[in-house]
Amino acid sequence: MSRRVLCRLDEIPDPGSKGFEFREGDMLYALFVVRVGERVVAYENSCPHTDGPLDWMPGQFLAPEKDMIQCATHGALFRIEDGHCLAGPCTGENLTPLPVHVEGGTVAVEF
Repeated sequence: MSRRVLCRLDEIPDPGSKGFEFREGDMLYALFVVRVGERVVAYENSCPHTDGPLDWMPGQFLAPEKDMIQCATHGALFRIEDGHCLAGPCTGENLTPLPVHVEGGTVAVEF
């Protein structure tokens, strides 16, 4: 596995989200992180229903109440803590999680 530093923790609103795209060799990675307090989770930016991106505006992955991840295409709602879909066309499916670490105020992901 490789590790990539994404940003500083204080660059992510609390609660809030931030998207990232980068290349590693021939691979393009699209992912996002969600912060609630000091806790950060990371997921691939891909809806299990359509494989399309989840953000409704660049970097915006949360429902208006900021308590769920919301897919822009069909409005599916996912729990922040584990990416499980609670409502929408992919109910019962899950987002693909990525290992994420916060060390010294820096957020890094393994892929």
